[in-house]
Order: sequence, then structure tokens, then C-alpha cells
Amino acid sequence: MRAHSQFICGRYRLNLDRPHVMGIVNVTPDSFSDGGKFSSTNLAVAHGLQLIAEGADILDVGGESTRPGATPVSLDEELSRVIPVIEALHARSAVPLSIDTYKPEVMRAAIAAGADIVNDIRALQEDGALEVVANSDAGVCLMHMQGTPQTMQINPSYTDVVEEVKQFLTDRMHAAIAHGVARERIVLDPGFGFGKTTAHNIALIQHLEALADIGQPLLVGLSRKSVLGKIAGGDEQQRLHAGLAASVISAMKGAKIVRVHDVKATVDALKMVAVVMG
Repeated sequence: MRAHSQFICGRYRLNLDRPHVMGIVNVTPDSFSDGGKFSSTNLAVAHGLQLIAEGADILDVGGESTRPGATPVSLDEELSRVIPVIEALHARSAVPLSIDTYKPEVMRAAIAAGADIVNDIRALQEDGALEVVANSDAGVCLMHMQGTPQTMQINPSYTDVVEEVKQFLTDRMHAAIAHGVARERIVLDPGFGFGKTTAHNIALIQHLEALADIGQPLLVGLSRKSVLGKIAGGDEQQRLHAGLAASVISAMKGAKIVRVHDVKATVDALKMVAVVMG
């Protein structure tokens, strides 16, 4: 099935005939790659504007680290981190803004502050989350995760990782549609690194076309993740080249959005993909 070529999200209608780049704005002290670097509102906003200048099509703002073993953040703390950033970026930018959260209360406040997309690692499974998105005009990214950030990497296990992830994403898509979320507002994320071993992650990349067969645009987030280090070596700051390869491969296998830290380099690489793929 051919994926929808348009993603309707809040104020925007994105034409996904070319790969889009989602730039990461972590307003956290403990994210695995850039924790603490942009933890104040002013620094986070400046970073977001810089990513737009580098070519980001979307900004993804998050206030709670979801790295393996991360400590959960209280509702009030998460709100205090992300809402001022979204308000400021909404006033100063002209790209869709995404809120990276699984808490319905944060989704609601972020949408009111100007967020156009809800990026949910729990795929709207929290009580009330489906209703928040359905009662808005926001787009949504539904992600697969086995376990929780605290437990997901202890011993992830699948009989067939590709089929199980595909079935989960299909089920969550249908749940969203049943609550009134139009298909054109939904993108799907296999959840690389979220309850997957290196072998699981590689299998998902190899068979990304099978997930694209669901018929929804795919978002892929592999930037700086440990699977890249296990293959190519290097710590989080030394995974640019492996990450670029992963973004290019993902785009050529059907991903419509790639979520990355290194925006300028990814934008340049995906320009080549867009030309080659026509």
C-alpha cells in the first residue's frame, strides 16, 4: 500500500513526496546525547531557531528523557520545561512544532501553546491521550516500545520483531482512527532502540518497506543511538557518519521523516536521496 504523501498537522499540510527532517530540541538535563546543553528556555529556543536555519522541516521539543533507565519527570516539571519553549518557537518560527510526550496533560497544554504534532512513545495508550489528540487538529506520531524506558533494554524479546511491530502500529493506528483522528494526521515510528537489541534494530531497518506497507508515513529516529555505536564504534558525539548512513538508508526504504540531532548534514544527505529517488 502506498503511504499518504501528505501529513496534516495543526497549522500545516506537509507534502511528503521528499524526506523531511525533524530536528531535536531536548529541554532536559539528562538526555543521552545532549542532556543539559539546551535545558534553559532561552538556550532551547535559540537551538530550535538554529536548526530551522540549518533546514529542519519540523522541530520536536521534549522535556523528559526517554533514554534507557531514565528517571521519570513529574507533570509540573515537564510542563515548566516545554511550554515556554513551544510558546516562544510558535511566535518566532514557521515550521510545525512537535511535543515529545506521553502525558495527556502535557499534550493538551502544548497544543494550546502552539504545538502542531504529538510525538508519543506510548502511542496514545495513556488514559485520555487518544481523546486529547482526537479533540484537536494536531498530527500524531505513534511509536512502538516494548516495556518502559526504565525496563525496555533489560531483555527485549520477540518471535518476529518486524511482524510484531507492524501489528502493534496497525492496531494503534486503527484505535486513533476509531477515536476520530483522520489517517492523514497519523505517522508511525518503529521505535528504534526502544526495547530492541542491535539485531532487532537491524531487522527493522532491513524490512522498513514492510512497515511502510501499513499505508502511513514512517518516522525513523536513529540519530546517535547506541545501535550505531555498536556497529561503527564511537560515543554519542562520534556517530554522525553512521547516523547519516542510517538516515539515507531509511529514506530510500520508505521513511518520510527522520528525527535527528545533526540537521544540516542530514538535510544535505537527503537532498541527494530526493534527487536520486525522483
